[in-house]
Amino acid sequence: MSFPLDYHTHTHFSCDSHATMDEMCQAAVALGLPEIGFADHFDSVPQDECCGYFRLDPWVDDFEACRRQYAGRLTLRAGIELGEPHVYAAEARALLADYPFDYAIGSLHWVGADFTFSPDYFQRPADEAFRTYFEELEKMTRLGDFDILGHMEVVTRMGYEVYHEYDPARYEDVIRPVLQNCIARGIALELNTSQVRRPSQSLTPAPEILRWYREMGGERVTLGSDAHRPERITQNFDVALAALREAGIGQVTQFQRRQATLIPLA
Repeated sequence: MSFPLDYHTHTHFSCDSHATMDEMCQAAVALGLPEIGFADHFDSVPQDECCGYFRLDPWVDDFEACRRQYAGRLTLRAGIELGEPHVYAAEARALLADYPFDYAIGSLHWVGADFTFSPDYFQRPADEAFRTYFEELEKMTRLGDFDILGHMEVVTRMGYEVYHEYDPARYEDVIRPVLQNCIARGIALELNTSQVRRPSQSLTPAPEILRWYREMGGERVTLGSDAHRPERITQNFDVALAALREAGIGQVTQFQRRQATLIPLA
């Protein structure tokens, strides 16, 4: 099965990846992937282990070298994953002004001083943990400057392991405002496949949320493996495409210089 693009991949310019950009490009070409986007972490929370790790100049050097090397075989898109862009708006704005990125992914990993990948965040009832996250996500999608909402249910990665259950319908009243913000502001919804291989075995967002999004008039969706090494590129994209079709979404969104174009699925 051929896939149109993978817009959420990481390289050694993220503190949690050791893959070179060239290695990721080689894997993409071998898979027959026509388009790949690199979206390394740009994190500004002082307590985050990745804070201050990203360096734009060497990243640009590698990106432009790979763009030349793979011209005609692979389209490369310049992306960045902004952590908490509504809280660290000045930092995000300065970075986006320094280079003509094709897109920015907005991600919520921290809710205030609480890290959602830490068990400490979940020392509270499940409803409180999940609701607090989605309430902050509503603020981010209303205030942040970014083009794609990344893994909007990432809180369930650790949350599912702690509580052993999660039903998005319980939080529909706080999830729908997030979707409405995305639709109103032209923010694409990323269909992230990284949790399919985890205990929750779920896309983020879940297919149920994807259906709400479509029913509300949402059209813009991107695909992201969240690959931190070459063998994870496009992993479980067959599951993602099936969910898109079931939700009645027949296209994915392509970005160039932060301008969106809808691309019909084959």
